[in-house]
Amino acid sequence: MANSHVHSAHRRTQTSRPDPDALYAVAEAQAGYFTTAQAGSSGYSRSLVTHHADAGAFMRARTGVYRLSRFPSSPWEDLFIAWLQAGPRAVVSHDSAMALYELSDLLPSEAHFTLPRNSSRRRPQIRMHTSALPPEDVVTREGLPVTSVPRTIADVARAGLSENLVRQAIRQSLDRGLTTEPLLRDRAEVAGGRARRLILAELAGQEDR
Repeated sequence: MANSHVHSAHRRTQTSRPDPDALYAVAEAQAGYFTTAQAGSSGYSRSLVTHHADAGAFMRARTGVYRLSRFPSSPWEDLFIAWLQAGPRAVVSHDSAMALYELSDLLPSEAHFTLPRNSSRRRPQIRMHTSALPPEDVVTREGLPVTSVPRTIADVARAGLSENLVRQAIRQSLDRGLTTEPLLRDRAEVAGGRARRLILAELAGQEDR
């Protein structure tokens, strides 16, 4: 029994050691960014994180969020930080997804995310939406999980984005090869309501041109 306690303590000691490779793997999947909690899971105490930040190995992005200095700053840094604060199940959506796809010139005042179920997280300047997110509705862009283009267009249409901006986003997404007419039609039928009306109207207009 004594030996089992010794081995257990030894395992705890081993797991508490900083593991640079583990932290790199986490950060690499997030464009170099990581949270204090993620660093802790790789064996870095808060004081050690602070030490590396002071030494220049880690760059402070915001309270509780860092970036490995070997990675360049992302042009979407604010969105990355908001995503890390929102939680790993959050997916960039709505106005923020439109911005990420560069389908809108509007700069959202809040970072929009969709989660598959209710979340207790509430943070300033973060808008949480709750909805089912099947795998085909989520893609990766600029290192961030984001709703697909058809899903994004349907979401903003349902949320009340102006008709002109919705139809403009449809045209741009088709012109740039970000989606296809069949995918947009399928999404329109799933979404129904205003989203269906606007998407199908714009696609009909495309056929007439």
